[in-house]
Amino acid sequence: MKKILLLLACLSLSFLSFTIKDNEELIIHQDKNLVEVALENGSFSTLLSAVKAAELEWILLGENQFTVFAPSNAAFDNLQNGTLDSLSKLENKDALADLLMYHVIAGKYKASDIIKAIKDNDGVFAVDTIKGEKITLTMDNGNVVIEDAKGGESVIIMTDVDASNGVIHAIDHVLMPK
Repeated sequence: MKKILLLLACLSLSFLSFTIKDNEELIIHQDKNLVEVALENGSFSTLLSAVKAAELEWILLGENQFTVFAPSNAAFDNLQNGTLDSLSKLENKDALADLLMYHVIAGKYKASDIIKAIKDNDGVFAVDTIKGEKITLTMDNGNVVIEDAKGGESVIIMTDVDASNGVIHAIDHVLMPK
């Protein structure tokens, strides 16, 4: 009996230590804005360079809550050769800004919120981006798939990267507006 009580006490303490550690990390992480969180994650360096070139940092640094469907560096590598270089030129800054704003929606939608919205809307969650164009989210084999205006698809590959002013979900392809 004493061994069982000792075992239960040890398990409770270990669970409590994991819970406290997880909560401390969560609180520290939530004190950082979307740009700071993305900077810490090496998977978004191309996205951050594009955001800087388009002079859109102010959107992701503010206090408004946003959900960012962030293309990974590999997603940008999937673009046709020269596309990102062309968009990064000064004369194409507006087109780059449009492309990037097409990856952001107003409000903080965690993965569970997105899945609920998809289920609550007969399997399709269409939402306006801050660019003013819709993206459509559906489920396919347990994955959330985003369809863009040109019919391209991207899969969310990492979810719920929390920030003080929103959440980031990494995607495997760049979304293309009209």
